[in-house]
Parts: sequence; structure tokens; C-alpha cells
Amino acid sequence: MPTSKDALKDRLSKSNEITITVTGRKSGRPISIPVWFVLDSDKLYLLPVKGSDTQWYKNVLKNPTIRVEAGGTEAEFRAVPITDSKEVSSVVEKFREKYGASDVKKYYSKFDAAVVVQMR
Repeated sequence: MPTSKDALKDRLSKSNEITITVTGRKSGRPISIPVWFVLDSDKLYLLPVKGSDTQWYKNVLKNPTIRVEAGGTEAEFRAVPITDSKEVSSVVEKFREKYGASDVKKYYSKFDAAVVVQMR
């Protein structure tokens, strides 16, 4: 019987956008937002649109629990911030490969932070 995480990985492989739910750092309420992502093996990479100024990223710093939903399947994970410039650049490159450099340039304004989620 496949786990919800296996089912989620299957959905992720067919999706361009997912919904993440984080806990508001001030309100304590769940906040859901659609985001782009890159799935690389067992790692799910997220790139905040405004880097470390992005609200959902600030929320993850306070409460690293993140719910990932794709195609009606969801699971909860622990988000790990990435701030090392070489690692962030690597994530940005993965996004450029998946979505195209021009779209990444169009939608993302700051590249000083990323997030990785272990899918296992």
C-alpha cells in the first residue's frame, strides 16, 4: 500500500504548481499559498519569490512544519531553510531549468533564501 508521501511524490511529478500551508508566525493560523517547486529525488525545493522577505518563508523560520498539497494529495513535512549562497544558487538553477530563466527572472526578485523539504 503506497503511503500518502509516495502518492504525493507521484502527483508532484505531474504538477507545475503546488499549494503549501504554513502556520502564521503572528496569527498562528494556517495560511495556504500556491507556489512553484522542484522535486529532485527525495528533496522538494521551494524558492520564496521575494527571498528572505517573503511572508511564508518568515513563517517557516518560526514554525518549520509545512503541509504540501498536489493533485488532491497532501502530507506534512519539516521545512529546512537554505541561506548558503552556493546552495541557494543551485536551487535557483533548478528552477531555471524547470520553468525557464525568463519566467524565474520575471517572478522572483531576490535570491538569498530557499527551502528544502525531505520527502522521506
